Amino acid sequence: MYEMSKKYHLDSYYNKISLYAVFGILVLLFISLFVFVQNDKEERIIALGDHVIENFRVGLDYEMVDLLSFSMALSEDGELKNALIADDEGKGYHILSSLTERFKKYTHLKSLRIQVLTPEFFIFARSWNEGFEGMPIWWFRDDLDTLTRNSKPKVGMETGRLLTFKATIPIRSGFKILGYIEVIKFVDEFATKLRHRGIELFALMDEKYLEQAELMRDFPRIEKYVVSNQNFNQQLLAKLEMLDLSIFLNKHYVYEDNILYLQEPMYNGKGKQIGIYLLVVSDDVLKKFEKENESISFFTQFSDDDIKKVVNAWANPYGSFRNQYDKDLIALLPKLQKEDKTSLELEAKSILRTYSKEELIDMVLENKHKEKKLGEIK
Repeated sequence: MYEMSKKYHLDSYYNKISLYAVFGILVLLFISLFVFVQNDKEERIIALGDHVIENFRVGLDYEMVDLLSFSMALSEDGELKNALIADDEGKGYHILSSLTERFKKYTHLKSLRIQVLTPEFFIFARSWNEGFEGMPIWWFRDDLDTLTRNSKPKVGMETGRLLTFKATIPIRSGFKILGYIEVIKFVDEFATKLRHRGIELFALMDEKYLEQAELMRDFPRIEKYVVSNQNFNQQLLAKLEMLDLSIFLNKHYVYEDNILYLQEPMYNGKGKQIGIYLLVVSDDVLKKFEKENESISFFTQFSDDDIKKVVNAWANPYGSFRNQYDKDLIALLPKLQKEDKTSLELEAKSILRTYSKEELIDMVLENKHKEKKLGEIK
């Protein structure tokens, strides 16, 4: 009887140990599975975040290329050069204002502003208002220093009274610099493009630039940064104010409440960091993005081959055309209604007459490379 009781207790003891061992193994498996799932989820989020940032950079580069190309075209405008030579500020204003209205009407450039500066960086003319002629701007525009040394075209996000995309191009007559043309776009237009793809942008400028950016002094802030675009999402701003910005800046991303927060440095035309771009992507948008064809750019909807051409566009932005104005004008004609074409067709014909036969052939081959062309251009 004693032996049976002893055996029973021993069996019970081993059963308990086995049960605890199985329970412990199950707990370890559960913890391992949880850690694996969490790591897998984090790796997925990091990979998606990297792809979002990569495409954001492409979209940003395209904005810069587009702005620089347009500015270079305008710098060759003969009427504008004549107005500068004649010191006719009134004529300069009418040229710039008509140009902006025309491009706002017929192209994607909706928030466009143009100004012309003298070689000493005084305002010669502006497209959006009169009365500022002769006003110096060198005192609040540190980015203009480089032009006094090398006079090369530059483009970037620049601090001024507002934070905007700016492309500044010398206007030359031979080797002489007549002045500088500056094409300006607000960050809000770029933010709207991203919003159409489900991405919210906060362009955050370092508060130390508020000394010159006097029109931004009442803009909302996130710690030491000023929210520069005025079309930001109000609800998300409240969430951002709750973020630990120091952790976010060190880690480069934060995933909270099914929302991914990403950052990208903001540089000016001299390559100096002046703030950060903060991107906010909801989990639903990330899932849609994950399902999309990854050969298509998230923001610009260009193929990967097209994206690679953005870099080449910096070196040769006009293709076979001599400048961006000629290229845009010819490309615009087929899109217009008959009643809008008449005056532009006359201008296009006068422009094309200045091209050689070889240049015209290059245009045809470039634009219609998939079609077989017969005959000759006369």
